[in-house]
Amino acid sequence: MKVVILAGGFGTRISEYTKFIPKPMIRIKGVPILVHIMKHYSKFGFNEFYIALGYKGNVIKNYFKNKKFNWKINLVDTGKNTMTGGRLKRLTKYLEGGSFFLTYGDGLSDVNITKLLKFHNKNKKLVTVTAVRPPARFGALKLKGNSVSYFKEKSRMDEGWINGGFFVVSEKFLSFIKNDKTYLEREPLEKVTKLKQLSAYRHNGFWQCIDNMRDLISINKKIKEKKIIL
Repeated sequence: MKVVILAGGFGTRISEYTKFIPKPMIRIKGVPILVHIMKHYSKFGFNEFYIALGYKGNVIKNYFKNKKFNWKINLVDTGKNTMTGGRLKRLTKYLEGGSFFLTYGDGLSDVNITKLLKFHNKNKKLVTVTAVRPPARFGALKLKGNSVSYFKEKSRMDEGWINGGFFVVSEKFLSFIKNDKTYLEREPLEKVTKLKQLSAYRHNGFWQCIDNMRDLISINKKIKEKKIIL
């Protein structure tokens, strides 16, 4: 099964690094965030990756040119100014033939990918999102059973559960994305929510988005204190 990782954003909230490299290439324990994510999927036997490149994509290309992994890695230019949904839409021709995994290039987690996929297959919805419980500054989800009844990106309300990425997506979902200007987290996911086609896999374990310097300092501290293991 294919794994799509969105790795093309500007990462302006952590410009101390992103002036020079794309955010997924920020290193934690000497390894880029992107590679930590790929290693996590590989641990569960998923080794075919489609990396959606944009801002400073050449940095990622050069890295993989000089490193050897036993994975199938496809580096796809999806435009410098393309939004998250648009990046996924540009990968359409690679994603025919069923469902695929999708996540962001700046989020780390110990989510059980096998259980996530099993949950998705059992619920038979177009999209499954991994719901996590960090601060309310991220996208808010309201859950009814295993279904999402409300999806709003970066809500100021504390809804208890938020969008943690680590999606399983049916290829049919791609038809909900209009063009390069479409944000994945707005019209497409809001539409499938109204159609009751978005389910939520609850994850209570480790999850950390590296959005800014505070997040980077936090995760390095947790690693140093051995609260998490990467």
